[in-house]
Amino acid sequence: MRPMLATPGRPPGRAAAPVPDGPGWAHELKWDGIRLLAEVTDGTLRLSTRTERDVTVAFPELGPLVGVAEDLLLDGELVSLADGIPSFQRLAERVHTTSARKAAQLAAARPATYIAFDLLRVDGLDLTVLPWSQRRDALERILPERGPWQVSPVYADGRGLLAATAEQGLEGIVSKRRDSAYLPGVRSPDWVKFPHRATTSWVVGGWRPETGRSRLGALLVGAPAPGGLTFRGRVGSGLAGKAGAALQEHLAALPRVDCPFVDEVPAVDRAGATWVRPELVVDVASLGLTGAGRLRQPSYQGWRPDLTPEEL
Repeated sequence: MRPMLATPGRPPGRAAAPVPDGPGWAHELKWDGIRLLAEVTDGTLRLSTRTERDVTVAFPELGPLVGVAEDLLLDGELVSLADGIPSFQRLAERVHTTSARKAAQLAAARPATYIAFDLLRVDGLDLTVLPWSQRRDALERILPERGPWQVSPVYADGRGLLAATAEQGLEGIVSKRRDSAYLPGVRSPDWVKFPHRATTSWVVGGWRPETGRSRLGALLVGAPAPGGLTFRGRVGSGLAGKAGAALQEHLAALPRVDCPFVDEVPAVDRAGATWVRPELVVDVASLGLTGAGRLRQPSYQGWRPDLTPEEL
């Protein structure tokens, strides 16, 4: 199963929609982590990403979930805290771990917490057809207070929550209709997300080194299109230090001879570029798109190992 997805409340290049209010809506924090479905069947736990990749071995600290119920399916976000703030990049290395020994070491050094926000099945009963409010009540009843997990808090004042999360440096909020059913794999207007940063996921089609150096200086990114990618711009900000070095290692394994962009890449952007297979997804913060469809003041925010180009 793939998780239900939220509709952006602040689409790139468009005016932001107001945060919905009233008794028909509930509001939660938008967590900066990895979306995971946690399924318990016959005493066995399976953790899967939004692309249905099994990452159970990577997060052994969630093993106690098998004691919650004999049959269980949860939806939630796995987070790791850095100075009290959820940090996606702290999880990036862990999600690709396939060694149980290394996973145990990383779990001890960088423990993660599972933030559960939906209950989809319990003891053979499918809850997806029930309204969110009933699923939420069942979630609070079934999940113990003690463990490497917590139930995502719910708030009535969405606009106040959005302002508070901005002050605290958090990711944003997600607003949900209380009467909404759970629609696996569907991006539904019944759930609306309001991130503080205009962050969008793009596919890397090439990279350029820093002037006079071999290290990563800029990414050439685009949107999936028939036959390749549509060029969206050159991203140079945010690539300094360890983040850029780690990304360059992954790009080195994806070389290709020809340009993957189906439209014309301006000479000023393509000069000195190394083309790569369009497989790696990154998050980029920007001020939206120009009239020509180019990113305005883009800044690299992180690699998204939990996403594939087909998901965009």
